[in-house]
Amino acid sequence: MMSALSGLARPFLLKLDPEVAHELTLRALELGAYPRCAAAQSQALAVSLWGESFPNPLGIAAGFDKDARVPDAILGLGFGFAEIGTTTPRPQGGNPAPRVFRLVRERAVINRLGFNNEGHATALRRLTARPRRGVVGVNIGANKESSDRAADYVAGIEAFYEVASYFTVNISSPNTPGLRDLQAPAALGELLARVMAARATKVAAGAPRRPIVVKIAPDLAEDDIEPVVAALVASGVDGIAVSNTTLARTGLVDPVAKEAGGLSGSPLFHRATVVLARVYRATDGKIPLIGIGGIDSPEAALAKIEAGASLLQLYTGLIYEGPGLIGRIKAHLSEACAKRGVASITELTGTRAAEWAAKPLS
Repeated sequence: MMSALSGLARPFLLKLDPEVAHELTLRALELGAYPRCAAAQSQALAVSLWGESFPNPLGIAAGFDKDARVPDAILGLGFGFAEIGTTTPRPQGGNPAPRVFRLVRERAVINRLGFNNEGHATALRRLTARPRRGVVGVNIGANKESSDRAADYVAGIEAFYEVASYFTVNISSPNTPGLRDLQAPAALGELLARVMAARATKVAAGAPRRPIVVKIAPDLAEDDIEPVVAALVASGVDGIAVSNTTLARTGLVDPVAKEAGGLSGSPLFHRATVVLARVYRATDGKIPLIGIGGIDSPEAALAKIEAGASLLQLYTGLIYEGPGLIGRIKAHLSEACAKRGVASITELTGTRAAEWAAKPLS
């Protein structure tokens, strides 16, 4: 869906069916038809995390490149890291079309794709063939019809261990029935015990320790945030991604809002950022967080960092703003560092977490 061609292409893509526009964009990126990042990278934006060096904290969110078709093109656009997936052990077609809907007036998207992807084998083949450069994470999920979903996540760890910079365990998509049930503390503890055991086996055999991030939903009830975070901390996760899409439709006026599925984009920003700040406070800022949801401007990106994010991911904002948004965000973050007299963007992480955490969720 992201326009990788030019500002002129974006209005054309917005007139197309969303999935057609998305496929055209992926093909353009595969062909190299995209604007390269030519600006010098500000050292103030560099982030060192999990033993990896991120040239800047900005990444593409999962869902854009489900099958590892264009991770290097994503990095070439100027992102500091890419995340492929969500990928499942077996290929699956996802839910019936139409299943992606733009809310142009709201600068949002509703999708009910349902983990449509080509499966582990295809993504693994592509990641194995590319040179190992840059930070490329792998977002893993479970097949819809799986009888043992935890086993699917373990299979993801085992399949991609040699090629993933880090893993994101996606238990928060609203489009696979019952998947969010895995966020309940008891189920979450059991799932992560198996995932961590799979990693431990790899490490015992001499492999590097790959970071494991868990992606949570923004729809957690207020009273559930701290228990979920406690379960994540107890399991020893390396990071938390906050957040996935939402089922809420508060304040939306576009008739398309009645469609089922997860909502992303501008209307998600407030709730996702409040949850981010509360997770930051619940962890005492000791676990790195990836801030996701409604980043469609440089100001929104900075707000996520101030609320507690060490890294950022965006996707829907690019649909409406185009790839120029990447450079604008990085310039704004660099200016913020200079104005506040800090040497690194990491010094701004969590500086307004208390303020954001005190806001109502909606």
